[in-house]
Amino acid sequence: MATVSTAGDPRFFAQAGNHTLAQVAAAIGAEVPAGFEALDLTGVAPLQTACATQISFLDNRKYISALAASAAGAVIVHPDMIGHMPTGCAPLITRDPYAGWAAAAALFHPLPPAEPGAHPTAVVHASARIDPTAEICAHAVIGANVEIGAYCSVGPGTFIAAGVTMGAHTRIGAHSTISHAIIGSRVFIFPGARIGQEGFGFATVMRPTGPQHITVPQLGRVLIEDDVEIGANTTIDRGSAQDTVIGAGSRLDNLVQIAHNVRIGRACVVVAQVGISGSTVLEDFVVLAGQVGVAGHLRIGRGARIGGKAGVMTDVPPGVEWVGTPAEPAKNFFRNLSTLRKIVAERAADRAVKINNPDPGASPTGPAGKAGSD
Repeated sequence: MATVSTAGDPRFFAQAGNHTLAQVAAAIGAEVPAGFEALDLTGVAPLQTACATQISFLDNRKYISALAASAAGAVIVHPDMIGHMPTGCAPLITRDPYAGWAAAAALFHPLPPAEPGAHPTAVVHASARIDPTAEICAHAVIGANVEIGAYCSVGPGTFIAAGVTMGAHTRIGAHSTISHAIIGSRVFIFPGARIGQEGFGFATVMRPTGPQHITVPQLGRVLIEDDVEIGANTTIDRGSAQDTVIGAGSRLDNLVQIAHNVRIGRACVVVAQVGISGSTVLEDFVVLAGQVGVAGHLRIGRGARIGGKAGVMTDVPPGVEWVGTPAEPAKNFFRNLSTLRKIVAERAADRAVKINNPDPGASPTGPAGKAGSD
């Protein structure tokens, strides 16, 4: 069993390279320090374990000591960190080291290409139109009139229902189900996702025997724009009459629930276990932290950020930070919390005073301070 943490275990990750530092610098948009252009790098690694032929990065001042002690051959750093570089280590300077690390890691460990063709156990409807460069893995089922673009990959055991379309370079993880969906290019849908199933829509009527729920047909679609990622076991309901929309460049974490008619704007971030109720709109660049719950028919303004476990019950203005349940502006929440803690502390102090300083007129031996009669 491995005892040292490493990046890019070749048993699991495709490898490309070696690459010179000049090639890495070009990939991340950094300048090469003089004298290091031909430095030959074999891969990426954390600061703590990198060796002289590997590149690492620093994006958090908490790990400055790890940078100073690192044996890495090169490190991607912010300009403010240059003074902490170890001797002989080549700095690649960028104002966004984490983005630089993403580009470098992708250079050394690119995604494996799709293997063109359909596995013998896949079931593909005769009317499906599949680009010859696309990959259809074992036991996948492709329905009627499905369109799959160039270099797509459909994972093992996945079901793509009739009429679904997907653009080039889209990847669908194992055991996902996709229906009633129009999917753009370069979309990643991770294993176990459920996209396009019926939304939670019903009418309730009163009968002599009690309330009866009548299912309302869900006649909309799911529109997923380009460059979206959808996490494992996330569910996205199709619209009831309108469409459910996931905007370009957005990121949905694992175990997210998106209800019918929700519209998510561009480059939004929705973290794990968030639930968004029907017909709510997230404008561009909204961030919902883990376990946020959002009521239906609301609008969350452009660039708003909602803290973890918040319960959003009203519209949220653009560009604000809200927390708590019910959610409110963060400054209000923490001011109220501080006041509440102060009140609790004052009451606790009052109780302590009363316990330590009882009423001098009271006596356990009677009102006059004399022993009671037998």
